Amino acid sequence: MREQPPSATARQHLEPAAADAVRAYAAKTREDADRLAAVLEDIAANGLPAVEECTPWEDLRDARLAHLAAQRPAVA
Repeated sequence: MREQPPSATARQHLEPAAADAVRAYAAKTREDADRLAAVLEDIAANGLPAVEECTPWEDLRDARLAHLAAQRPAVA
């Protein structure tokens, strides 16, 4: 049995800054989803790219980890 969503009167309203942050997160998520959908549509229409044109996932992973490590403050 599914639970019913709370009624509009039972909801807790957000502060304006928090509501803006949620809207910004939703916009970023929507943008990311649209970009992924475009890539998938391109693959469906044109097939997979040649292996020579692709970046190995290990290189992408290492670059992302390096980027995250650079953002993190150093521990003494």
